[in-house]
Amino acid sequence: MLNTVELAAGSGGAGFDPVARFLLAVAVIVLLSHLLGTLLGRIGQPLVVGEILGGLLLGPSALGWISPSAQAWLLPPEVVSTLDMAAQLGLVTFMFLLGCELRMERPDGPGKKGNKGNKAVGVAVLGGMGLPFLTGLSVAAAAPALLRGSTPSQGAYLAFVGLTMSVTALPVLARILVDLRMDRSPLGSLALAGAAVGDGVAWLALTVILTLTSSGGALHVAATIGTTLALVALTALVVRPLLAAVVRRAERRPGAERLLPLLLVGAIGYATITHLLGLHPVIGAFLFGTAVPRDSPVTTWMNEQLQGFTLAVLLPLFFAGVGLHVTVGALGLDPWVWLAFAGIVLAATLSKIIGAGGAARLIGIERNEALRFGVLMNCRGVTELVVAGIGWQLHLISTTGLTVLVLMALITTAMTGPLLKFLGVRAPSPDEAAPRPRATAPAVPAATASSDMTGASAGS
Repeated sequence: MLNTVELAAGSGGAGFDPVARFLLAVAVIVLLSHLLGTLLGRIGQPLVVGEILGGLLLGPSALGWISPSAQAWLLPPEVVSTLDMAAQLGLVTFMFLLGCELRMERPDGPGKKGNKGNKAVGVAVLGGMGLPFLTGLSVAAAAPALLRGSTPSQGAYLAFVGLTMSVTALPVLARILVDLRMDRSPLGSLALAGAAVGDGVAWLALTVILTLTSSGGALHVAATIGTTLALVALTALVVRPLLAAVVRRAERRPGAERLLPLLLVGAIGYATITHLLGLHPVIGAFLFGTAVPRDSPVTTWMNEQLQGFTLAVLLPLFFAGVGLHVTVGALGLDPWVWLAFAGIVLAATLSKIIGAGGAARLIGIERNEALRFGVLMNCRGVTELVVAGIGWQLHLISTTGLTVLVLMALITTAMTGPLLKFLGVRAPSPDEAAPRPRATAPAVPAATASSDMTGASAGS
């Protein structure tokens, strides 16, 4: 079998239809990602860990190392290019959905009722992001040979690595909380609010970094910032009220499912605008998602329709694309390089746990609960992959730096569940873990409303 594959690869795969090869690659990626996700899910890991591993196994770290010819036959440059385009669409849709689920209202967290929202903001920004960001700056300054790409901007490189240390994966965190039945607890609500605020701050910071890396001088940077601020103002003052009125009207009439392509076109349109501004398309998709009304059965149903295919098919293609550029061999055999890698992972973990946990203690949360909060905020997941991939595309980090950050995301996400169990958080029994009833969405024919992206983000 391998000889046949090698022969086809050696002849350029002549005679094998390119569409068939693309579809085969998609089938292999989706099957491997979900198989590994399911297997690791049985031992309490988020499905995203298995899906990231699936992408790594198809890259030079595994398949490319075992049989380069097999990888070249399955994933030739033209197929990889097509997969990248599909992955970009999936990434734009995913970020739109994430923006739709971004909630910054006050959670049911510990403390006095009137200060809950302010506490969540303080914990997320000052603790959960502040200390990790400063740690990232120090790591970037100490290890430029390992992490830095070809960017001429020292400041952008330092700020970017600091940002990668600061992020928390809201969808993965939400999934972990749902699995542990902590999503409606005071600590879970505070963690979700902190992660939501952190997500908003992270994407705002990334927008600033991308603006500063654009070419064209100070005048061009000022123009980009001004145009971006104008787009944000237009979204808040015009687009958001308009969407709210459209959704309210749709709730009173049949045929509400026709709003689905409208919202998707809006997200893609915003992604196009931010891309033309020199930013990344995900910034625009996320911004448009924040303008979509929350807690509407119509938008909830539409989000559910998009989530299924996006999380099951398109997002694994993104993981695979990242995996194709990640190779553990890039770290080499030098023990000092591996020691530096271990130090980076340790610094990222401790800065999150100490920063977020310490801030939680300052607002009066009990010590063990504060420690659990710090562990939850250390979950980086798919958000880290998206941010790291953007930095690699813009040469802010090197291919070795991308490998380091992807492995860091994998390790910090995988350790979240075991650390919580070590701290006394018990997973529910099979009877307790039975699915919660789901309410039927009124005014939307033959549809059910998902509670939010927490329950549907198994693949993220």
